[in-house]
Amino acid sequence: MKNIILITLLFNLIAISSNAQKTDKKLSDKLHKEITGFKGDIGIYVKHLKSQKEVNIMADSIFPTASIVKVPLLVGVFQKIHDKQLSLNQKFLYDDARTYGGSGLMQFYKDSTQTDLSTMISLMLTYSDNVASIWCQELAGAGLEINPLMDKLGLSNTRVNSRTKGRELDWKKYGWGQTTAKEMAQLFEYIRLGKVISPAISDKMYRFLKNQYYNERSLSQFPAHINCISKTGSVNEARAEVVLVNAPHGDFVFSVFTKNNKDQRWTNQNEAEELTRRIARIIWNHYEEDFEPYELIN
Repeated sequence: MKNIILITLLFNLIAISSNAQKTDKKLSDKLHKEITGFKGDIGIYVKHLKSQKEVNIMADSIFPTASIVKVPLLVGVFQKIHDKQLSLNQKFLYDDARTYGGSGLMQFYKDSTQTDLSTMISLMLTYSDNVASIWCQELAGAGLEINPLMDKLGLSNTRVNSRTKGRELDWKKYGWGQTTAKEMAQLFEYIRLGKVISPAISDKMYRFLKNQYYNERSLSQFPAHINCISKTGSVNEARAEVVLVNAPHGDFVFSVFTKNNKDQRWTNQNEAEELTRRIARIIWNHYEEDFEPYELIN
């Protein structure tokens, strides 16, 4: 019996030591200091893909995705493409019944305008187009088909709630979708490593995710020549962003999710957006040479 207890204690000590080695304590301390006093809830996850060291600050807590849900929608659409049920050059006819407010360009299309799936995906990701996104969600089978895909990737907290039977209460609480800072960063990492659906499909999704119109948050804190994939999300009480950076000393991925934000202004001076920029700058300067970004141009 004593031997069993000793062996158990030994395994526990090894596990604790292993977790400590994976944590980037220096970066974690910097980020904890930076977020002190934030008027809302915040979750942060950071991982350097080469060293495998990470930072986890409430990274397993559930947050609203806002428009970041469009990344799981992307996976759902490409699963249909992989299964030969859709194709990127497939033509569709827009009609005024699809008009929906918020961000994007498709709401300004003329009735009976012809478009194709590739354009819809581009609008969904680059301009965070809500009309194109809802259309892509519909084509992908909504949460009933997308959520099981997240389960296959081990992302059990990442869910599409909108227009998904059985998720009405979750929709009232979190909105369009829900996730954790860690899971959304993991999804980006899996795409980078070619592990989502297939290497070829991951590669194509990566190319779509590189083109971001909304580049005034984290992306503004890196040199312009550095390649990134990213997606932002915003609603009144929440701001979020997930970014994977192809940096000189190795790729790194991070996500910043907030909710219950006191500052609900729709400006670049929003507290959560300013904090996200500072976090991005800290992360870059931790891994790479110090970079002094230009002031935002309004």
